[in-house]
Amino acid sequence: MKMSSEASSLTKKKKQGLGWIESIKGWSCVFHEFLFQRFTASHLQNPLPLPSLNHLTCIVTGSTSGIGRETARQLAEAGAHVVMAVRNTKAAHELIQQWQKDWSGKGLPLNLEAMELDLLSLDSVVRFCNVWNVRLSPLHVLINNAGIFAMGVYKPRRICRQQACTETRISVVCLSPGIVLTNVARDLPRYVQVQYALIPYFIFSPQEGCRSTLFSATDSQIPEHCEMLKTNDKPICTFISQNCKHTKPSEEAHNIETANRVWEKTMELIGLPLDALEKLIEGQEVQCRYGTHQE
Repeated sequence: MKMSSEASSLTKKKKQGLGWIESIKGWSCVFHEFLFQRFTASHLQNPLPLPSLNHLTCIVTGSTSGIGRETARQLAEAGAHVVMAVRNTKAAHELIQQWQKDWSGKGLPLNLEAMELDLLSLDSVVRFCNVWNVRLSPLHVLINNAGIFAMGVYKPRRICRQQACTETRISVVCLSPGIVLTNVARDLPRYVQVQYALIPYFIFSPQEGCRSTLFSATDSQIPEHCEMLKTNDKPICTFISQNCKHTKPSEEAHNIETANRVWEKTMELIGLPLDALEKLIEGQEVQCRYGTHQE
């Protein structure tokens, strides 16, 4: 019993030590990116030139401000059908009207629409999906524009099972927009916000920050690169850095045990059984515990 207790204590201390190491590595990545992102992305044009996207339908979450707003606008100006999935549909409609006015005389009217989606409510997510599925319309690109500040941006983790990649035609891409001046800075520590204000030269604008997103959504070589990574030994998703180049993820991204734990917790949180993916691939219906009650 005593030996078991000592071993447990050592394991706990080891995990705490690794936590500090990961934290230091994360901040090192942030400060390195902060100082050198303009240099590493100096070859990119701003805005990023896009091909004709008349054949694409794209859903962009969080598209009324920051990176999501720029992403939605530029996709629409390139011809894509863009669905702005947002909490505040009134703000989205106002943006659409403004963009249509600004675009007047430059080409066909922008193909934009707004749909209500509150990502803090899984009931709202289910309602959004049900409304979308009724349309029986194709969806080519889903941009999960996350309004959070993530530590260790060079460490994307594979949170989708290999089966999702190998048995479907879905390609998953993780990316870093860089350090971008958006309203997400309000959630950062105070001293980091001060740095944002004092050194604006090093920080990307939302237009610069959306380039890696636009590249990931439209570059013709992305699907090929995703296919290349769909291997049996260490399946990982593509990671695009803020300079729109393929970047090697960390070793943690190859950790199958960690990926499985994240997957299982994710399925638990969203109210789906662990075998939901397998059933969906086989064409079976899967019931989610959210969005089932009548309003």
